[in-house]
Amino acid sequence: MEHVGQHIVSFIESGGLLAPLLFISFHLIRPLFFLPVIFICISGGMLFGTIGGTLYSVIGITLSSILFYGLMHNMPKTFRRIFYLKEKWMGKRSLLTKKQIALLRLIPFIHFHLLSLCLIEISSSFKDYIKSSLITNIPFAFIYTSIGQGIVGLAPIYILAVSLVGIPFIYWLRRKEIHIKWNDFFQMTV
Repeated sequence: MEHVGQHIVSFIESGGLLAPLLFISFHLIRPLFFLPVIFICISGGMLFGTIGGTLYSVIGITLSSILFYGLMHNMPKTFRRIFYLKEKWMGKRSLLTKKQIALLRLIPFIHFHLLSLCLIEISSSFKDYIKSSLITNIPFAFIYTSIGQGIVGLAPIYILAVSLVGIPFIYWLRRKEIHIKWNDFFQMTV
């Protein structure tokens, strides 16, 4: 999938005046390629800078949220299934506030559209949902687009150094499990 993402980013770079439109439309087709929203926002920072990338990402993410809203309301059976999964994962009485959703969007491992589902749940109308979605998408897009802009400014030696420092942390934070077979633990002596 990374290979597909790199090809799409290079296609957008060569788009000239259509590059922002291609970038925004890429936000809409992103779920088809199973690419994370963070990858697109960081790419926006690398391609357009912090201000332009944030603006284009906010537009693209908000349009993606509107598309999600439309799909959920036009497919009620699927909406009920996804809502059931949300209740199973988060609990039946868990209503998040808009501020909580804005903060949770910053965490890379929480699914973007799961939080959009939470916004649908607390919104009173479509207009309220669009407003809430826009407000919760701005911090997310700004922070990850800024990271993308920062990566462009780094020298390759610094990127290599950060990567080499990160490798021990990956090892240190790994899952530490020891598997002992039943017979090895309870040795039978006769």
